[in-house]
Amino acid sequence: MILMTSPLGTSQMRFRSGAVGPALPTPPTGFAVAAYPTYAQAQEAIEHLAKNDFSIEDVTIVGTDLQMVERVTGRLTAGKLAGAGAASGAWFGLFVGLLMSFYGGTNAGFALIAVSVAIGAVFGAVMGYLGYSVAKGRRDFTSSSQVVARRYDVLCQPRTAEQARNLLARMELGGRV
Repeated sequence: MILMTSPLGTSQMRFRSGAVGPALPTPPTGFAVAAYPTYAQAQEAIEHLAKNDFSIEDVTIVGTDLQMVERVTGRLTAGKLAGAGAASGAWFGLFVGLLMSFYGGTNAGFALIAVSVAIGAVFGAVMGYLGYSVAKGRRDFTSSSQVVARRYDVLCQPRTAEQARNLLARMELGGRV
């Protein structure tokens, strides 16, 4: 079996039979040289290593103690969903109206587009309201979700771990020692 990586960062396994399949997940290797509370700080540490001519191919950022965070962004109401449905329906109606106007002749072109937009908006508003009424008060809010880690460890291969640890210690001290 041969492991190949693409420029996009994905991996594939090539089996002796010639078949190709996705690479199996593997745990990270190396020594922990630093730990940070945010991904941005871990990324900044890697950038610091790169600026100091460090072989960053030996470095891995590992998020530990993962948690799913859902942030509530607003309340859903029948009016909001009907409005969003109307806007979506109007766009679809515009698209259909434009397509139909190409084949409908020049005299009725604008009227055909306007009617299609209106029908699409009404249909979208009705569907948005129906979607809200079917939910019957369950999940009356909007939110965004993301997976975050409580800590981000910077790992480095053993051959360069001491050098990475020293460079990152200098960065934490605020300059070159």
